[in-house]
Amino acid sequence: MNKTIKSVLLIAGIVLLGYGVYTLIAPEASVSIGSLSMEAQDNTNAYIIIGLGLVALISSFLGGKKA
Repeated sequence: MNKTIKSVLLIAGIVLLGYGVYTLIAPEASVSIGSLSMEAQDNTNAYIIIGLGLVALISSFLGGKKA
């Protein structure tokens, strides 16, 4: 595998992992009325993004090695 492609996959993997963890932690919507506060979160897409980031990282490290 070309060194440029490995670098792009490495950077994309790091960015996808960071964004996935951010969307997993940060609440999507919050409502506060007086002393009552509610937060809603949907994490289904965050797991997919983290998985794609891991696949990109693993392929950047393992890509091009011959058995």
